[in-house]
Amino acid sequence: MGLKTLNRINKKDLKWPKIIIAILSTIGIVDTGSITLKNWGLFTSLSCPGIHNGCETVLNSPWGTLFENNQVNIPLSLAGFITYLSILVITIILSLNLISPKEKLNKFLWWLVFLISCASSTFSFLLINIMFFKIQAYCFFCILSAILSFSIFIISIIGAKFESREPMIFRGFIVAISVLLGGIIWSTNVDPSKAIDVASPTENVSPIITTSSSPQKVKFAKFLSENNIVMYSAYWCPHCHDQKQLFGKEAVKELKLVECAKDGKDNDYELCQTKGISGFPSWEINGEIISGTRDLNELAIKTSYKGDSNF
Repeated sequence: MGLKTLNRINKKDLKWPKIIIAILSTIGIVDTGSITLKNWGLFTSLSCPGIHNGCETVLNSPWGTLFENNQVNIPLSLAGFITYLSILVITIILSLNLISPKEKLNKFLWWLVFLISCASSTFSFLLINIMFFKIQAYCFFCILSAILSFSIFIISIIGAKFESREPMIFRGFIVAISVLLGGIIWSTNVDPSKAIDVASPTENVSPIITTSSSPQKVKFAKFLSENNIVMYSAYWCPHCHDQKQLFGKEAVKELKLVECAKDGKDNDYELCQTKGISGFPSWEINGEIISGTRDLNELAIKTSYKGDSNF
């Protein structure tokens, strides 16, 4: 009797997994879509709960970008957006009951949801580890995306009602291992520590800036330079590197930078001594010296910047 009941339940098409997956994937679309639009400068505001500058640090890190050149910038969040959109479209097709639950196409679509969410969950697990142990910052939107991916993965197992566990475990394992290996290779290639090692060991220069700049950041950097606002730094100072990372490599080229370390390349040590620079980084704004890493919006306020401050 129990076996007959189980078979009857298994044959019955469950609606609630489709509804929950559709809701979760919609949240994922909003989450990753907002990050993507912010990265492209098309989203006016993006408030990240939690530690100050955590999201900006993570999203502007080398791991926040899939591909970029002078014309194209593809943030990692775009891949997440496409993933959630694909799951939502498949779930909508399944929810419309256009295909009988007994048809092979129905099973194939459930397999797609299962495998896509399995790949997404595995990659999210890798990204969370990178965020905690490599970047050492905390992004609410990234953690939310990881939770959504894993939740969809678990619910897809329930909704798909796989007749046998062996194919599910085998295929899921193959996808997870493939994504994990590919993700580790990608992560290693973009690791900024490798880029830093490229610098000549005989020259005391600052580490290479690995983050990209939005058009707003470049315009702000040009404004600072045009108004003789100077950043004093030392090549060995990690906080100076953090400040430059907030601007991005394109914007940093527009800044007026003064190297204060006596053994630093192209240094202006005497000027720094004359100015009384004792901490790094330091900003000289209208004759006033302000020390410490500064949020770009804070700098915009202090310098009376009137341009687009959607950094």
